[in-house]
Amino acid sequence: MPDDLHRLVEEDFPRLRSTLEDLIRIPSVSAPGHDPQEVRRSAEHVAGLLEAEGLTDVRLLELDGAHPAVFGEIPGPEGAPTVLLYAHHDVQPPGPAEEWETGPFEPFESGGRLYGRGASDDKAGIVMHLGAIRALGADSGVGIKVFIEGEEEVGSPHLPDFLDAYSDLLTADVILIADSSNWDTGVPTLTTSLRGLVAVTVEVRTLESAQHSGMFGGLYPDALMALSRLLATLHDDDGSVAVEGLVSEEVEGLELSEDQARAQATALPGVQTIGTGSLVSRMWTKPAVSILAVDAPPLSQAINQLVPVARAKVSMRIPPRQDPDAALEALTNHLKANAPWGARVTVTPVESAEGFALSTEGEAYEAWREGMRRAWGREPVEMGVGGSIPFVAAFSEKLPGATIILTGAGDPKSSIHAPNESQDLDDLKKSIVAEAIALRILGDRS
Repeated sequence: MPDDLHRLVEEDFPRLRSTLEDLIRIPSVSAPGHDPQEVRRSAEHVAGLLEAEGLTDVRLLELDGAHPAVFGEIPGPEGAPTVLLYAHHDVQPPGPAEEWETGPFEPFESGGRLYGRGASDDKAGIVMHLGAIRALGADSGVGIKVFIEGEEEVGSPHLPDFLDAYSDLLTADVILIADSSNWDTGVPTLTTSLRGLVAVTVEVRTLESAQHSGMFGGLYPDALMALSRLLATLHDDDGSVAVEGLVSEEVEGLELSEDQARAQATALPGVQTIGTGSLVSRMWTKPAVSILAVDAPPLSQAINQLVPVARAKVSMRIPPRQDPDAALEALTNHLKANAPWGARVTVTPVESAEGFALSTEGEAYEAWREGMRRAWGREPVEMGVGGSIPFVAAFSEKLPGATIILTGAGDPKSSIHAPNESQDLDDLKKSIVAEAIALRILGDRS
């Protein structure tokens, strides 16, 4: 019965919280320029946690040039379904240290939230799985495999290779990905769609070399001015993306108020929203273009010259059903067609990721909805996510027969990828209970 799982998780939660704090203290930043040994130390620590819970065949999964992943399993009864529990142990760089209330890798609690890099994304996901496994003991009724990746924060570049190289280990009937978040604190949520991504570097050149701005200013444009004019063509006057040929959809159901959106995004007073349609459609199922960086002389090096060349990184989030190759072609064509004043425009692809729309039918989803109902005492909601999680498409391609469920313990206050990342501890506890109940329901039905 679910009551015993509530009680078991409640009794075990101080240990689980301590486990999360220990994970946060390991600076497992997978980005280039950071110590890869810390990612390996994190993987070894996670392997030890799996062994302590009685998982078998615990090992580091290795590939040349890749950060290690971690695997372990609990075989199920004959004929029972197998559930692959996914999370990742790598984290984002901490960012400016002065913006953290304490050190990013020294966890602290405030207002019922635990703060630290990785507290929510995604070391909370690891603790979700560990807590559910401990609560179930040998009574899950399903086979359980745990796969903890070490490269999610750098785009999971080797995940398809891991899925190929270790295909026998990672085969499953259900894949639970604990790397999303909830609609709000205290609101259990299933994620049903993800936007994709294409990004390019655009270079604008107007001169072979820099020239005196007093002698030739007003005769030929500098590259920064031309780049600015080009980037401005990416949006209409109302802020809608002006690139032609892109998919754009409206969604119904959940809605975000402008006050909620302003608070979550920390938008300054007076700054207007851009685009048209419902706010959630603009975030989940419509394209969005952002200028991530500009490569040009810094103010400290400004001199009276016409700058000959300037570059920018342009990132475009694309709707779940948008083909990334077609979106990349549309963006490239737009930038080249709108070259101002005859400037030479060069567009170089940087990255691409597929969006994804999940089917939410079947026994596994019924089990997770029931687990969430019993854990939170309310109906779960379904939402899209504006960000991209490329590995979801990789799982779908490599394990086409598996049901994929995407959930997590975070919320809009978690500030993932930002300073003062945090995790609501009560939602983490309920997420563990929900996962344990769902696994037991699956086992009972099998």
